[in-house]
Amino acid sequence: MVALVGRGGLLHAARIGWLYVAGVGKALCVGLAVAVAVGGGLTASVLPVGVGVPAAHAVAALSLLTRARTVAERVRRRLRLFAVSVAAGGLHHFAVSQPSSVTGHSAGVLRSMIQGLGIAGIAVCLGLGVAGLMMAAADNGTNLMWLRRVLDGWMIAGSLLTLCWVLLLHRADPGGDVSASVLALARVVTDILVLGLVVALCFSLELGKRTATTVAALALVVLAVSDMLRILLPAPSTWYGVPLAATCSVTGLLLVAAVPWMPGGVSAVGVGERVLPVVGVVAGFVPVLVCLLAIGAHVVAGGRTDAVMTALTGTVLLGLGARQGIAHADHLRITREALAGEAHYRTLVDGSSDVITIVGLDGRVLYVSAAARRVLGYRPEDLVGARLPLYTHPDDMTPLMQAVERLRQEAEPGNRGPGRHVFWRVRAADGGWRHVESTISHHPEGLIFNSRDVTERVALQAQLEHLAFHDALTGLPNRALFTDRVAHALRKRTASTIPPAVLFLDLDGFKAVNDSAGHAMGDALLIQAARRLQASVRAGDTVARLGGDEFTALLEGEAGACPPPAREVAERILSALTKPYRIGSTEAVVSASIGIAVAMPGITPDDLLDHADQAMYEAKTAGKGRIRMHHPQSQDVCSGMLNH
Repeated sequence: MVALVGRGGLLHAARIGWLYVAGVGKALCVGLAVAVAVGGGLTASVLPVGVGVPAAHAVAALSLLTRARTVAERVRRRLRLFAVSVAAGGLHHFAVSQPSSVTGHSAGVLRSMIQGLGIAGIAVCLGLGVAGLMMAAADNGTNLMWLRRVLDGWMIAGSLLTLCWVLLLHRADPGGDVSASVLALARVVTDILVLGLVVALCFSLELGKRTATTVAALALVVLAVSDMLRILLPAPSTWYGVPLAATCSVTGLLLVAAVPWMPGGVSAVGVGERVLPVVGVVAGFVPVLVCLLAIGAHVVAGGRTDAVMTALTGTVLLGLGARQGIAHADHLRITREALAGEAHYRTLVDGSSDVITIVGLDGRVLYVSAAARRVLGYRPEDLVGARLPLYTHPDDMTPLMQAVERLRQEAEPGNRGPGRHVFWRVRAADGGWRHVESTISHHPEGLIFNSRDVTERVALQAQLEHLAFHDALTGLPNRALFTDRVAHALRKRTASTIPPAVLFLDLDGFKAVNDSAGHAMGDALLIQAARRLQASVRAGDTVARLGGDEFTALLEGEAGACPPPAREVAERILSALTKPYRIGSTEAVVSASIGIAVAMPGITPDDLLDHADQAMYEAKTAGKGRIRMHHPQSQDVCSGMLNH
């Protein structure tokens, strides 16, 4: 027990240590990625304006495309969408960073083309990025789960957009032109919309798979900050000579390049969370609170609400209502599936012929299936609360409790091994014993017994074994069993015991009775002869039928005992067999020829039986109804004589 607990404690400590090492490894991975990204951002700041950021876009797109070549098809499509989205964002940044003072007769056309490229780039960047994330949200879930994740993403993005609109509105468009404000905030809107979906997906993943999505969310935050700095800070937006906006953009894009190569970078699109936790339900109200606080602060500061603020807050509120309805509908569906699964499980258990029993680690019965009534005759509710060994045969208590104790010791340190198979007998309600085959396995509440009634199988096996070694007509041992008994008697013979003797006898006149009266009367005569033979020998001797009308008897002598001489037993048998047989209304008379062989040192069972057979034929030759011995010189140890 101590060894098991010690080993279990070591395994538990090893698991905790491995989790700690894994957590530290992930933290170091994220820290290294951030450090490299920041260093790359500072290095790229020395590049000419309009070159560093598009180059970082290209690096991120190439990283996504390279990673896409090593993953499955479903993930590959999304990574390619993200790569094109990042490349389109680079095209947009390159277009908007071109000098606006283009001269010449085609300056207006050229500026329009550049502006069109910028608008197309940001539109493609937003569309493909959102499309890829929405495809990821549809993985491993129902349509309701997909819609809930999309609504979560929009609510997060909507609340952040409301906050950004309040903070950046006047800086983006001092003239109050809403359309100009929207154009100025295009990149911020894109960053926040994608960020909202990434955060929603991040909370749908298991804790161990959030590393990549967490870094992706951090990258989008840095990109959003860089785009807001371009609005908030006057040109050239530098701090001690460092272009803050460009540095943040390059840093965020290098983090995007690192995301697909980090732990969970490929499985990040394989969300499988089904049940919404309580914190997830409460978290849905956080975006609404952010919107209300942002608008409230704006009004208190003397600002006025406009159509954009109202629209954003309204859609967030609508999203919250739809999300709660979807969550409720999904909860109802899960409840129905759980009830259906439980009903199906109960149908299987209650309809099973096996008795399923759950036993606590303290040995108390916690649950018994309905099959207990059919198999054992007990009501399941009457067995609940009882303790093992329950109605167990005394001879089977030890192996049963040893198996239970071994499994209990394994369960305590959490080192659960395979189940145990136990054959035991249980007293049924009618007082009889049932042979039971049980598979005992671990269960969260203790141990589970899956028991099957094998009483009929055991009886059939015993019957088959009996038929294999006994005569079907008389029930006496057959040649195989008789030979085995002779071999056993020869092996256990000692100097202080009487040598075993074999009597070989054949019924004289049986063939005439069988031919004249029929086989049925012949079988009845053989059965009566077998009973007379058994009654003529001691209980420890063996009488067998070899076939037809041939019988044998093994006479054994125990140490210290003085059995009657073999010839005396043979005469008693001959006297019993020659008495008339009444079968129905018919009376038949037969006799017997008997040969006797006494075991000598070194003789084999087959030789001893053969000697008795030879003596029997000598008796038949002498005139039937006689007794002959194979070794007339042998003497009885106790009486001093074994005579003819």
